[in-house]
Amino acid sequence: MRPTPADGPLGAILAGGESRRYGSAKARAVVDGRPLIVRAWLAMRHVAEPVLIANDDAANRWRPVRRRPDTTPGVGPVGGIATALAWAAEEGRPGALILACDMPFVTPGLLRLLLDRARANPAANAVLPASTGPAGFEPLCGYYSVGAASAVADSIAAGDYGVARLATRLDAVILSLDEVRGIGAPERLFFNVNTLADHELAERLAAVTADPTISQTPESGSE
Repeated sequence: MRPTPADGPLGAILAGGESRRYGSAKARAVVDGRPLIVRAWLAMRHVAEPVLIANDDAANRWRPVRRRPDTTPGVGPVGGIATALAWAAEEGRPGALILACDMPFVTPGLLRLLLDRARANPAANAVLPASTGPAGFEPLCGYYSVGAASAVADSIAAGDYGVARLATRLDAVILSLDEVRGIGAPERLFFNVNTLADHELAERLAAVTADPTISQTPESGSE
């Protein structure tokens, strides 16, 4: 699969946050031999160019990828989305493909489907995949257009940092569960590493089925 053209959306990995439940810098946690932040990059690089990191945690700096601190630090993932959309607007891109780094099993196939649906629905402010989670969709694995920036800013200004609530206020297209299942099991695709117990389970899941899309590790290191 080829990355998006120069006038397409950029890719943004959200790698900020305090990781309170995990107990340390979660983005650096290793699953199947690779840090979560590297796994996210390896999935994203197949479909988006450039791939950037939006975060407010200096511990998550990673040499091969351009990084920008959150424009409004301390507000959680919604701050990362705001940062990514501001970056996209500066570069003349229509939006950003967003992926939280703590979902180690998201595949390029799913990300490509999101981008294809975004191109087919240019008026949509977001394209998100349905899931079996509490919200019924995944707000941290999706496409957001620069047209969503004002709603994101309004949410931050109002002190409402819930990304699921934000998504319900946008003109969003939701991929159906059947479409998602055509890529893989939603329970695996959107498995989220929040705790050490989640990390242990992720290792067991990785051992069951290899991910050929992340079979190569790029140069890595800290700035």
